Amino acid sequence: MTSFTARTDRAIVRADARSTRYVLLRATAPKRRARRRATRLPVNVAFVLDRSGSMGGTKLALAKYAVERALTGLQPKDRFAVVTYDDRVETVVGSCLATPANKTKALLRLQDIDARGSTDLHGGWTAGADALKAHLTADSVSRCLLLTDGLTNVGLVEPPALAAYAADLRASGIGTSTFGVGQDFDETLLNAIADAGGGHFYFIERPEQIPDYMTSELGELLDTVAREVTVDVKHAPELEVEPLSPIAASVGVPGMLRLLVGDLVVGQQVEVVLRVRFPDVPAGAHTAAFFTIGDRDGVLKADGCTLAWQHADHAANDDQPRDRDVDRAVARIHAARARTEAVRLNRLGEFSSARRALRGVARRIEDYAGSDVELRELAGQLVAEETAVSAPMPEMDRKRAHFSSANLQRSRNVDGGARR
Repeated sequence: MTSFTARTDRAIVRADARSTRYVLLRATAPKRRARRRATRLPVNVAFVLDRSGSMGGTKLALAKYAVERALTGLQPKDRFAVVTYDDRVETVVGSCLATPANKTKALLRLQDIDARGSTDLHGGWTAGADALKAHLTADSVSRCLLLTDGLTNVGLVEPPALAAYAADLRASGIGTSTFGVGQDFDETLLNAIADAGGGHFYFIERPEQIPDYMTSELGELLDTVAREVTVDVKHAPELEVEPLSPIAASVGVPGMLRLLVGDLVVGQQVEVVLRVRFPDVPAGAHTAAFFTIGDRDGVLKADGCTLAWQHADHAANDDQPRDRDVDRAVARIHAARARTEAVRLNRLGEFSSARRALRGVARRIEDYAGSDVELRELAGQLVAEETAVSAPMPEMDRKRAHFSSANLQRSRNVDGGARR
């Protein structure tokens, strides 16, 4: 069964004034596949590995081992390709069925790959995507697994263009997940590529983690139960509805918003927080929004949810109860965003601004925390973290903080895996 709920932090809106409310959407994918499709979907995957000079030694050896481990989980109905890149791009193994013979061939060819040159991330990624495009089918899950340890410095390098390319691939049926190794890559870029590409971003702190992270991501592909999940929000055209969670959204017609959730694995739990801004409406009026969830294959079966807000006077607005579950979810998102911004400012040397980014959100949470223990603790944590961002942080600490905040905003576990 699919679980899908919608809740708001407060059901009364201040009349004759512009107000903001928040909505918490929660969904849980089925814990097993539908009978009509009891077997899993075939996977069409491209392993795209950085072989630039900085990947020499242990990193590249473990990246190759990661491919070896990942291939053991594929069945002959699956397809895979292997691409390596530095300033040159090489398709080590073109797209082929994951038969024992083809797996052996791939591993033998990988043995001869060594580190060299610069980093043409876009070129390698494009070659991997091209290998997948030739074998897209209606019943498969296609994804590039893109690994790098450095900054892209050859070919297409502009972050907006790379994110746009990821979005174009996603629209064509190809997702992109990214893996950043060590301290020299751009986590903001890899995160943006994964978000736009409908995949996931992973920070690999130590080379020995490469095999675990790559096989974990492939394991999720093998466990996909619902593809291209969307949430549709039908609302009064005068409302302004936008995701606070970092999730792609599209507007078709006024009063209709579509949220692009992406693929879900068996039993996965996701949360999406929306911000709703209300116009100046007189007392006694009501405003509603209707939420539905669906997917490409019609796997998710759940009733839609309706939320209604009443416009009332100041006294009624001030006296209304709060839904603390929604408050906590909203606070966690705001806190994670503040931490991400503080890390960015710290890297730029803007230490006072980094400190203010944390303190400002802490104060906002304190304003509505009341006696709620979790909210007060969260505000206190932000204040305590001011010291760390008030001076130059070690780069690995910045990346840990970014990864932690990114996962929290995207309903992922601390290691980047799906929450179940």
